[in-house]
Amino acid sequence: MAAGDLTALGRDIRNTLWKLVGVPVCVGIATTKTLAKLANKTAKKIPVFDGVCIWEQTSPRWRSKLLAQLPVAEVWGIAGRLEKRLAALGILSIADLAAADPVMIRDRFNVVVMRTVLELKGVPCIPFEEARQGKEQLIFSRSFSAPVTTRTEMRQVLTAYAQQGAARLERHHQAAKLITAFAGTSHYAQEHSFPTVLVPLPAPTTDPVVLAKAAQRLLPHLEEGTRYARAGIMLTDLRPATGQQALEPFRYRHEEQGIATLVEQVHRKVGKDLLGLGHAGIRPRPHWRMKREMLSPRATTHWDELASVRAD
Repeated sequence: MAAGDLTALGRDIRNTLWKLVGVPVCVGIATTKTLAKLANKTAKKIPVFDGVCIWEQTSPRWRSKLLAQLPVAEVWGIAGRLEKRLAALGILSIADLAAADPVMIRDRFNVVVMRTVLELKGVPCIPFEEARQGKEQLIFSRSFSAPVTTRTEMRQVLTAYAQQGAARLERHHQAAKLITAFAGTSHYAQEHSFPTVLVPLPAPTTDPVVLAKAAQRLLPHLEEGTRYARAGIMLTDLRPATGQQALEPFRYRHEEQGIATLVEQVHRKVGKDLLGLGHAGIRPRPHWRMKREMLSPRATTHWDELASVRAD
């Protein structure tokens, strides 16, 4: 791509983000990720670039002078103790690091720092990461607006979170093989209790009933009367829901009937407070649910909360 085309691309990215999101950004373009980071910082701090810096279009003499002035901590991934260890070798500026012997850096530090040195020399060593398919884990946890003190109330909490977890798994086309349930008192309370259970499931599932029963394994570990300030579940060992079908003894009846999908569709259409499973009682509103009356408008993520402008 020609130099003029790169500049036009950078300005197009900048203008598009400002138009669609309303966030001012700067753009740095270079032959390596590390140099692109430096170009981005340059675009932010030096007004003459007007928010877009194409690293290879700048003067080599100017680049050398700039790198000699910038401390090594300005490099992506270099900070703290690593900066001090480099300083002990006389590597104080980015120019010093770029001029260092990559083999020596690998022997004294590790291959990651060696790649950074090569990237500063213009050799691409850090590949682009492919977009992750689905989540690695899902966590549902909230602090209570009022302490939960009984196993009956905690059963309702865990069932509600399991129901939310099943809906989220359906949304991401994933299934969970492992669930962790936990609860905890306030760190400022006189009595401390932080029970946790880890429950492996027979087969990956999105079944809200199975997940709720697994989460309720926490209940025997709770101390009746203890004022728990928060609780939650964590779903891990996530796998694609479109994988090979389990053998008959390990299939889940509610999952095959699409209960999680049905509940999610009802929630999207009429709201989350009109349908629940099992012990996840939803009317009247549970006293432990977090109060959100003062929640700020979510103008960038919810269509019904978009900011409105009135022209007088």
